Amino acid sequence: MSVMNGKVVIVGAGKVGDAVLNDALRLNLMDDIVVINRNKEKALGAVLDAYHTTAFEYSSNARVRVGGYEECRDAHIIVVTTGPSIVPGGSQDRNSLLKANVSIIDQVFANITKYTHEAIIIMISNPLDVLVYLMARRYHYPEDKIIGTGTLLDTARFNRMLGDICGVDAKNVTGFVLGEHGSTSFIPWNTVNIVGVPFREMQEKFDLPETPDKEKLLHDVKVIGPDIVQLKGYTSAGVASAACRLIGAIARNERCVVPVSTVMTGQYGCSDVAMSLPCVIGSRGIIRRIELTLDEEGKRDFETCHNHLKALVAEAEELGTN
Repeated sequence: MSVMNGKVVIVGAGKVGDAVLNDALRLNLMDDIVVINRNKEKALGAVLDAYHTTAFEYSSNARVRVGGYEECRDAHIIVVTTGPSIVPGGSQDRNSLLKANVSIIDQVFANITKYTHEAIIIMISNPLDVLVYLMARRYHYPEDKIIGTGTLLDTARFNRMLGDICGVDAKNVTGFVLGEHGSTSFIPWNTVNIVGVPFREMQEKFDLPETPDKEKLLHDVKVIGPDIVQLKGYTSAGVASAACRLIGAIARNERCVVPVSTVMTGQYGCSDVAMSLPCVIGSRGIIRRIELTLDEEGKRDFETCHNHLKALVAEAEELGTN
């Protein structure tokens, strides 16, 4: 696959930013990649380490460099990875990062918006949904151009788990984890299927000893991220792949349908939070938000998630700006 003509700016040169940089190069996504980091020496180390891989045959001859926020002026895509993450031994609740990261991401957006309201912003920093909503509102950033990775990774994990249970390729599973990238995420089970086989028929159609356990699947999806942190010390590969999935979809104008965190614009009667919904992603960012038909269980799960996120947004708004 040939490299795409375009410019991506990665804000943050930590473990996640470094993983995004290397995946973007490996996948030949953009021909101009800029890394912004407060510690410029760390950014330079990441850039040099990655840039020298472009001499290998599998890699494109992309330009990779360190820059400042002025590089956002003509960027097509900006990936925001800054701020602390959950760590082993600490709280495994992403919302515990709220106070620190609201302040940090507010400064990042103040710098970005000096130069652009046109670039598509991909948010990775946590607590993701609250930050997506707060920054879109605070900086009047176009709602279709600010996208959180949200439950895209959670969905990939779910599809892998269910595919393994049924003995099929995870890419044949259609099932979304929606809502918060966190404790109140939910799966609308009435929409889950494998090549048209609904969830309720999977035991029979795939000759399983028992019906897949819905509660266990959702629980495992929710805890796998914190589990990886405890085992490895951090997570980076999965979320970097999710971010690069979005970069590729935007660069190629794929119009693919994936779950991402987005400011609600009336879906399910809500416009006061951001959460993950299936969205059509293309060169303009979010082309369309898809409101799935929820059964009664799904409606209850959605309401729980909405109320939780609404309370977090109110808490974040009280923190103000620095």
